[in-house]
This record gives sequence, structure tokens and C-alpha cells, in this order.
Amino acid sequence: MSTKLIIAGFVLILIAILSSIKRKTGARIISAKLGIPAGIIGVLILIYASYSSQLVNYNRQIEQISIGKKLNIEGPVKSTRVISPIDQDSVDCRILVMGVYPDANENDIWVLIRPSDDRYYPQSDYTNTSYKRDGEWQVVTRFGGELGETYDLIVYEADSSASSFFSETISKWKEKEDYPGLQLEELPTGANEVDRIKVYTRKNCRGVF
Repeated sequence: MSTKLIIAGFVLILIAILSSIKRKTGARIISAKLGIPAGIIGVLILIYASYSSQLVNYNRQIEQISIGKKLNIEGPVKSTRVISPIDQDSVDCRILVMGVYPDANENDIWVLIRPSDDRYYPQSDYTNTSYKRDGEWQVVTRFGGELGETYDLIVYEADSSASSFFSETISKWKEKEDYPGLQLEELPTGANEVDRIKVYTRKNCRGVF
């Protein structure tokens, strides 16, 4: 719907532009009485279409991301691990999972959650991997269960093949708007578990996403 609105908005603005052009005879290509209202309506349509687009809706969702309790890490980091949320923490429906990794780690970092259905759900924002820089990583993580549902939050280091598998899986799920999860035997061999904590949803997240 928003694509059609955008096209209609541009057409109306084009009519407004044409109404400002005069022929050699001095007459306008399109009457200004038609062009001015068309331009105003076209601008309003574009504004409405932008606010109803997925991009704006995504930005609104990002503003609601919460951060859980955080571990204090001292000394050199020897392994990839979660520092927020902490084990046994209660979390909102959408949180920012954060962690650290040693300098020697060149693999991608993925967070998978395992709810009560015993399936695995790789988490990502629109980059499809955890953001990773200067020894720290983070990724938006979404929970869709009932109040108090238990989740394993599992961190994997993934080679390029495993990382591509997770990215392609997420893309397929998004395209079909169906998120069936992965069984344990479906996880790629190039993904190695490096940390695991247990968290609980502090509110009913069913149907939020």
C-alpha cells in the first residue's frame, strides 16, 4: 500500500511542477489552479506514506529496546561471553544482548534463543550478525512467549559457512513470515557454542512481533 501511495504522491508533485511551466505563448502546460492543490496533496501523501512504511515502524521499535542487568568484567577477556542480560534475569520482549570477545576471535558471533518448544531461533537486526567491534558485541534479541516463559540464550561463534546459513535461514523466514525455528540437528557444524544463560520473560510477549 505504501508503495502505491508514494507513486501517487510523486505523480501529484509532478503535476504541480508542470503547472509552473509556461509555453512560448505564455499559457501554462497545466493550470495553476490544478497544480497547486495537487502539489500540496502529493506532499501530504508522501509524508503519510513515510510514517506508515516498515522503516519508520522499525525505528519506532528500536526506541523501545531495553537493556538488562550487566556483569562487570575485569582483566583481559579470555572467551566470548554474554555480559547483559545476566543468568536468571527477567527480560522485556525486545532487549539488546551485549557481550565481550577476546582479540584473537575472528569469527562471527550469533545469539540463538531456545524457548519451551525446544527449537533454536537465531537473532539478528538488519545486519544479520551481531555487531562486533573493539572487543565488544551486541545484537537485538526478541522474545515472543508468555509471561515467565523460560529461555536458553546461547552464544555461538560461527565460521563463514555457518554464518551464511543463519543469515539465509532468517531471510527465508522473513520472506514467508513464518518462523518455525531450527532443531538441534539442523544447526551447522561450523557454529560452536561458547556461552549459555537462562532468562525469563517479565511480561506477556505473545503476538508482539
